[in-house]
Amino acid sequence: MPKIKIEEEDSNKRLDALLSNKLHDISRSRVQNLIIEGHVEVNKETIISKKIKLKLGDEVEVFLPEAKRLDVDPENIPLEIVYEDDDILLVNKPSGMVVHPATGNYTGTLVNAVMYHCGDKLSSINGVIRPGIVHRIDKDTSGLIMIAKNDRAHESLSNQLANHTVTREYWAIVFNNIKEDSLKIDIPIGRDYRDRKKRAVNGTGSKNAVTNLDVLERFGKYTLVKAVLETGRTHQIRVHLAYLKHPLVGDTVYGPKKQVFNVNGQLLHAKTLGFIHPRTGEYMEFTSEIPESFQRILSKLRRDSNG
Repeated sequence: MPKIKIEEEDSNKRLDALLSNKLHDISRSRVQNLIIEGHVEVNKETIISKKIKLKLGDEVEVFLPEAKRLDVDPENIPLEIVYEDDDILLVNKPSGMVVHPATGNYTGTLVNAVMYHCGDKLSSINGVIRPGIVHRIDKDTSGLIMIAKNDRAHESLSNQLANHTVTREYWAIVFNNIKEDSLKIDIPIGRDYRDRKKRAVNGTGSKNAVTNLDVLERFGKYTLVKAVLETGRTHQIRVHLAYLKHPLVGDTVYGPKKQVFNVNGQLLHAKTLGFIHPRTGEYMEFTSEIPESFQRILSKLRRDSNG
C-alpha cells in the first residue's frame, strides 16, 4: 500500500490510531495486531509498539500479509439477499443450511455461498473458516443473518451484539398453551454436563440469558410466540422454552423425539433484525417472511382452531 506521510494534523497521534483512521476497512484491533506482528514500518524501521507517537514528516508503511488460504471452496448457491452495501450483507437463510463449515460439513454452507457472492470482500476477524460471520443461527432455524464485508463493520456489529443493542426478534410455534400474554425469561444457560453438544439451564459455565416472550396466537395444544433476545446464548430460545415445558415444535433435541406435522427441524424463524449501520450511524431494521413450511403448519393450526 502507498506510504502515509505525516502532516501537521496527524503529528503527535498514536500509530494505531492513525492507521485505524486511514485504513477504513481495517478495524483498530486488526491494526494493532499488524503492528505487533511486525508488518508496519516508520521511516523504514519496523515498529512493534502501537503506542508510539508520530512526528511531522514521518513516513508510515503497512505491509499487509497475504491472507491464509481458506480450505473451503466458494459455491454458487442461491442466496436470498435482503440488503447489501460495501460494508454489510443481510441474508434470509433457509432452514437446513449450516452457517459455517465444520467437521463433516465443508460444502453447502452459508459461508460457501457468501464466498462465491462476495469474493475476497469479507471480514477476517473470525478466522479463515468463518469469513464475515458476525453471529450465527442454528442449521434448522431460518431467517435473517448479517455478514460483515470488512473488519471495521465486523467490529462495530460485534460490539453492538455484545452491548445487547441489536434488535433480534424470532417467531416460533411451541407445544402447549402459554397462559401469560407476555413474560421475561431470565435464567442462565450453560453447557449440559451430560451432553457437551447440548445447552441447559444452569449448566456448566452458565452465563446470563434473557428472552422476552409475547404470545401472538393460541391454538389449544400449540402457541405461536414472538421471542426477543436480550442476550444471544447458543440454543437460547430452544432451551428457555423447553425449560418452561413449551418446547419448539420440531425440536427433537430439547423436545419430543416424535415429530408432528411432518416437519424437519424446529419451527423457529429469525424474523426481524435491527442495528446501527457501522459506517453511517443510521439505525436500520429489516423483516423477513416466515418460510412456506412454517406458514403451512400455521395455516393448518388456524383452520383446525376455527373448526
